[in-house]
Amino acid sequence: MNRIVILGAGYAGMAATVSLAARTTRRDDVHITLVNADERFTERLRLHQTASGQQLAELRIPHLLDGTGVDFVRGWVTGVDAAARTVRVDDERSLEYDRLVYALGSVTDTAAVPGVDDHAYTLNSAPDAELLARRLAGLGSGTVAVCGSGLTGVEAAAELAERHPALDVVLIGRQEPGSTMGPKARAYLHGALALLGVRVVSGAEIVTVRPGAVDLAGGDSVPADLVLWTSGVRVSPLAAAAGLRVDERGRVVTDPTLRSVSHPQVYAVGDAAAVRQGYGIVHGTCQSGMPTGVHAAQSIARELTGRQPGRFRFGYLHAPVSLGRRDAVVQFTHPDDSPRRLCLTGRPAAWYKETVSSSPWPSFARLKRFPSVGLLAWRRGGRYTR
Repeated sequence: MNRIVILGAGYAGMAATVSLAARTTRRDDVHITLVNADERFTERLRLHQTASGQQLAELRIPHLLDGTGVDFVRGWVTGVDAAARTVRVDDERSLEYDRLVYALGSVTDTAAVPGVDDHAYTLNSAPDAELLARRLAGLGSGTVAVCGSGLTGVEAAAELAERHPALDVVLIGRQEPGSTMGPKARAYLHGALALLGVRVVSGAEIVTVRPGAVDLAGGDSVPADLVLWTSGVRVSPLAAAAGLRVDERGRVVTDPTLRSVSHPQVYAVGDAAAVRQGYGIVHGTCQSGMPTGVHAAQSIARELTGRQPGRFRFGYLHAPVSLGRRDAVVQFTHPDDSPRRLCLTGRPAAWYKETVSSSPWPSFARLKRFPSVGLLAWRRGGRYTR
């Protein structure tokens, strides 16, 4: 029996699970187990909507897996023994594997700045976003500080400002919002934030979060009745503890096929993997995570038939950013994620962004039947220099 265990049911883990199940459906010598802490699939692309008080559909993982033959185990992964090839779940159950797909993803880094763990909210999960929504509903008026001026912070600030116009929303970060975009897209983004009343504080290093304020380097403070932290990410320490080779951020270092360079029976996908391409390390997004999951499934299926796994190649296509429910900006990119001249704005961009955000779940369902069809097609790199 070929025992395959997949850890994590995010975008990458779900793509790997469904695709692999479909590719091995006629084999009775393959057993696939998916481990995840919750039965509900987390649409991380839309957690800012949940945080603003919007109700989204509950997507149940066991329901999607019905008929696939995959064994779903609900629980927290508490340890991996790479030598014994076992996984501990909730410190109570041990799962043996012949191949492991490590897809435990990442969370917002709340440990880098004092006070964040105690005094800030995050968008790490649906329950986190729901907790924030309840707090906002009871706040009425006041100041909300969104810390982190990356695209997650921008989307959250815009959504909260649109949904709660009585609140003063402040977006704080080191970089200018939209700094990775081209001039046209960046200017549009800034104009949209201004129309929504979002106050932007750029070039700011946050040194402390405390009750009622966010302290900045240099002695300045931003008063805040509520703080949402979106700055930085960290990965689980389980890979390093298991003896897998990891990079300086704790991500599993992979070879060109997405196998661990130290333990080739382990595939690493999504945010938890340090996947190197010609332009550098792929950064964690749904856009890159789902292709890594599909590629890992394809590679394992090839190994099961005695073939060698293929090389993973990936290039970026776009950076869609919602600016509330009726506005957005989409920056189209070169394969290395640098901006092209082309961008989309306004209502067409909002439609584009919503289509992208809502597409993974139905794509998983289609993969159950058509694992070899290019439903999750992505740009395969091409030339990385222009």
